[in-house]
Amino acid sequence: MIFDIITIFPEQVRAMLDHSILGRAQQAGKITINIHDLRQWTEDKRKTVDDKPFGGGPGMLMMVEPIYKALKSINAYPKTSNSPRVVLTAAAGNPWNQQSAQRYVAEYDRVVIICGHYEGVDHRISEHLIDEEISIGNYVLTGGELAAGVMIDSISRLIPGVLGNEESLAEESHNALSGKSETEKEYPQYTRPAEFETDEGETWPVPDILLSGNHGEIQHWKDNHGR
Repeated sequence: MIFDIITIFPEQVRAMLDHSILGRAQQAGKITINIHDLRQWTEDKRKTVDDKPFGGGPGMLMMVEPIYKALKSINAYPKTSNSPRVVLTAAAGNPWNQQSAQRYVAEYDRVVIICGHYEGVDHRISEHLIDEEISIGNYVLTGGELAAGVMIDSISRLIPGVLGNEESLAEESHNALSGKSETEKEYPQYTRPAEFETDEGETWPVPDILLSGNHGEIQHWKDNHGR
């Protein structure tokens, strides 16, 4: 899977995606993440990517021209049969969930994410340049970089070999591979010590059944303790 991120804060995105599981996945060639600084497609000395809205209104809008040039430069526009999926992060976009991630893994091999900023974008971007607007929640962020990270993380971990433990993927909440319904969540999980004593004298034990070694009873407990 190839991801292209168009952003005005490339270092923020790089710091978020070049470490841990996603960093190792890139090193192993499971995914490729290309980060593009939108300002390289500007013409003026200030590298302007935003301007005031026509007709008045609060805030600034991302301009259509730099984004148009960026998409052309990375062969994401004009659209052809081999074009990547192009999305814009936007508060009013389609809600992103686990089904979305599964759909993207199944249907696309390259995804371009335009990170929204300011008050929004020139509507011509949505009209002519993208396939879908995506929102990761019913709230407003200062920029789309975090949303892009959420999308890439949730997609990448579904790609075989990225997690390195397919059993972990199979047991995750909201995952079709687990055989659970979409509304079920994971059972409580514990690790050492079997009993934890606080400085205040409290003892927090692990449920005895999980220490019993009886795999049938343990599975029954897990099945009945989904949160």
